[in-house]
Amino acid sequence: MTFSAQTRRTTIAQLKTTHLDLLIIGGGITGAGAALQSIASGINTGLVEMGDFGSGTSSRSTKLVHGGIRYLKTFDVKVVSDTVQERARVANIAPHIPHPAPMLMPIYQEPGATFDLFAAELAMDLYDRLANLQQSQYAHYMLDRAATLARVPNLAEDHLVGSGVYLDYVNNDARLVIENIKEAAELGALIASHLEVVALVHDERGKAIGVKVHDHLSGEVFTIHAKMLLNTTGPWADRLRPAEDQPLLRPTKGVHLVVDDSVLFVPQPLYFDSGLQDGRMIFVIPKAGKTYFGTTDTDYHGDLAHPTVTAEDVDYLLHVINTRFLQAQVSLADIEASWAGLRPLLAPPTPATAMDLDPLVEIVKRIEQGQATRKQVEAVVSSLAQKQASPSTVSRGYEVLTDTDGMLTIAGGKLTDYRKMAESAITEIRERLLVEFGVHTSQIDSTRLQVSGGHFDPSTVLDSLDYFARLAEDAGITRTQAHQLAQRFGSNIGRVLRYAQDGAAPGLSLGETVSLRYSVQEEMALTPVDYLLRRTNAILFHADTIDDLAGPVVAEMARLLDWDDLETEAQLQRLLSAIHESALTALKRDHQ
Repeated sequence: MTFSAQTRRTTIAQLKTTHLDLLIIGGGITGAGAALQSIASGINTGLVEMGDFGSGTSSRSTKLVHGGIRYLKTFDVKVVSDTVQERARVANIAPHIPHPAPMLMPIYQEPGATFDLFAAELAMDLYDRLANLQQSQYAHYMLDRAATLARVPNLAEDHLVGSGVYLDYVNNDARLVIENIKEAAELGALIASHLEVVALVHDERGKAIGVKVHDHLSGEVFTIHAKMLLNTTGPWADRLRPAEDQPLLRPTKGVHLVVDDSVLFVPQPLYFDSGLQDGRMIFVIPKAGKTYFGTTDTDYHGDLAHPTVTAEDVDYLLHVINTRFLQAQVSLADIEASWAGLRPLLAPPTPATAMDLDPLVEIVKRIEQGQATRKQVEAVVSSLAQKQASPSTVSRGYEVLTDTDGMLTIAGGKLTDYRKMAESAITEIRERLLVEFGVHTSQIDSTRLQVSGGHFDPSTVLDSLDYFARLAEDAGITRTQAHQLAQRFGSNIGRVLRYAQDGAAPGLSLGETVSLRYSVQEEMALTPVDYLLRRTNAILFHADTIDDLAGPVVAEMARLLDWDDLETEAQLQRLLSAIHESALTALKRDHQ
C-alpha cells in the first residue's frame, strides 16, 4: 500500500464526496489511535491533521511510555493503575517501538523532596503491584548511597541517601503516531495531513455535521461531511468547541535539551527532584550516544502551534543538571538539540469555586479606603496564587465528553493512555451511530489491534528484530543501520528493502536511502522536516551529522516529489530553519 503525496490527492477527492460516519480532527497519537480503532470497527472513518502527523504535542514528549510513579504522591492511584497497565498493552500492539528501560530514582534528603527512601519504596511496591510486576525480572529494588554512586559515579553526593530502580519504557513518540496512522489507512480510513479545520459546519438545529478545511499545500478550501465529529486536537481542543462550553484545558509547556554523552553520561534513565522545591522532577535519558534531559512544567499562554525554548527554560534545566552533576557543568554551547511541547492538561476547578476569595474582597475594600499598602496587596495575591494547583500537580487524567453541538471531545490524558482514551471515545461513537443513525458496527478488542510494523509475536521482540536486521544486512546495508531500520520499521522491513533495488541516492548510504524512499512513498513524509524530525529523529539525536544529510535528503525528496528548483530551495530553507531552532542557534548567538 502506498501512503504518499499521490495518495493524499486521491484521499482529498474522496473526502469531498463521501459522507463519513466519523471525521476525526487531529492527527496526534489520540486521533491516530481512534482512527485505527474506528476503521477496524467498520466505521466509515476520515481524519484530517493541520500539519504533519504528530507534529504537535505527540512528537514532543519525554519519549517514554511511563507509568508516572510521581502521581502516587498526589494520590492519583487510578491514573497510575490505568497507565502501567496500558504501558504493557502498547508494548504488545507496537512491539518494535517501546522497550523496557529500568529507571533509577536517586533520593535526596532535602526540603521539598517528592519522596524519602521509605515513601519511595512504598510507592515502588504499589507501582509494581499495579503493573503486576512483583515476581518479574523488572520488580523494583533499592540501592543504598554507596551502591547508587557506584552505579552513577558523577551524581552529586550531598544529601544523597540512596535510590530506587523501577520499570519504565523508552519510546519513539512520533513513530508510534505514524504506525497507527498507516495501519488505519491500510484498513481503509481516509487520512490526510496539512488540512486545517477552519470552521465547523452545523445544521439548522445547531448540530455539527461537518467541517470546512483549508488545504495548506494547494490553498483550496472545501467541506467534509460526517455524521459525527471527534475532536482530538490536544491543546487546541477548546478552540474548536462551542463558545458557550466551559474551557477544559490548562496547557503547560515542557522543554527538553540534548547533549553528547561525552558531556553528560548516564548509564540508564534517571528521574529525580529538581532540588528547587518547586514540585518538579527531571528525567535524564541516554539515547543513541546522546543524553537528553527535561522537563520544565510551566503554564503556557502563547502560540499553540509553535512553542519555543526560551533562555529561561535553558537556564532552569542547566541549573538543575549542573547541581545534580557537579562535574559535568553543561553549558548552552554544549546543547546540540532541543524541543518544546505542550501538555493538554485538564484544567483544575476555577478559582471562584476552588478557593475562598474573601481575603481578596477584603483587601480591595481596604485599597478603596486607602488602608492597604502595595506590599499587603501583593501578599494576599501571592497567598491565593499558592493555593491553586501548580502545573506539576495538575492531574494527567482525561475526559471524553459531548459538546453542546454534538461533537465529541477528548481532553487531557497522557501519551501512554492513548489506546484507552481512543477506546472510550469509539465506544460512545458506536452507540450513537446505532441509536441516532441506525449504523451497525463491530465490537473489537483494541488491546490486540497491532499497529503497522508491529505484526509479529510481542513475546519474541529481540529475536524478531534481529531477524529483520539480518534481512537488511543481506540487502547490503551495514549492520548498525540494519538494526536501526529494524527498530524503526519493524515487520515492514520487507517493504522498506524493496527501495534498495535502485541503489543508494547521491550523498546517502543505502540504509539512509531506503528509509527515506519508504517514508516518502508509504508514510506520507511530504517535507524534509517531516522526515528528519519525525519519521526519524535525526535533527534531535544526530545533530553532529545533520548538515551532511540535509542536502542529499532534500535532493532525493525533490526527485521523488517532482519539485522544481524554487520549491527545492524553499524546502531546504525550511529544513535549515528547523535545524537552527532545535540547535538554539539564536540563543547561542545572543549569548556570545
